[in-house]
Amino acid sequence: MGGAKQLLLVDDDPDLREHISAYLRANGFEVHLAEHGRAMETVLAREHIDLIVLDLTMPGESGLSICRRLADNGGPPIIMASAAGEEIDRVLGLELGADDYLPKPFSPRELLARVRAVLRRQEEVKAAPATRGKGYAFAGFHFDPSRHQLRAASGTVVLLTAGESALLGAFLANPQRILSRDQLAEASGAESSDESRAVDLHISRLRRKLHGHGDTELIRTQRGLGYMLDCKVSRA
Repeated sequence: MGGAKQLLLVDDDPDLREHISAYLRANGFEVHLAEHGRAMETVLAREHIDLIVLDLTMPGESGLSICRRLADNGGPPIIMASAAGEEIDRVLGLELGADDYLPKPFSPRELLARVRAVLRRQEEVKAAPATRGKGYAFAGFHFDPSRHQLRAASGTVVLLTAGESALLGAFLANPQRILSRDQLAEASGAESSDESRAVDLHISRLRRKLHGHGDTELIRTQRGLGYMLDCKVSRA
């Protein structure tokens, strides 16, 4: 991935911060620490952060609120962690813009694998223009993979997370073709087909963003098969 990636660990547990940060540093990352949302903002103001590991439950602003705010403003990719481990937390985190979710307790090794997967996906999205050429035009939209940026016919810029960008890129490279959940999971950087629920949630968010700035439903569900982008696509 080139160079030491800058990670920000936001968690109110000092023992966890020390343990996890030491492991990530030993594996080549530069790690910044914050115990709550206010401290996180201080770090973001002075550092270029490549990825945030964000606890769900903290004093002050909740992790879900922080996740929504960062995703809405095109912030770094987020791996959300929660001691609750409930599916509703996972669903909410992914719905609000997290790129991955990890229930507590988790091993540093598992977190490292998730961090690498999300960063790898982000690098692949950024590299897309160099390997595939220009952006894409479809149904009045223009998509710039290098910036995770979707522009509607009205000129409105719709920011996408790394996961949403990866999925949209897969659809645009295969227009009017059915893509299975396994294919989409691979495109979005998921480690296994067990992440199909995460794929469904990423697609749900992407579908809402497209439909919110267009007249038709572009991503169609093919029951038992997967999903399809149902429109013509050209390079632009």
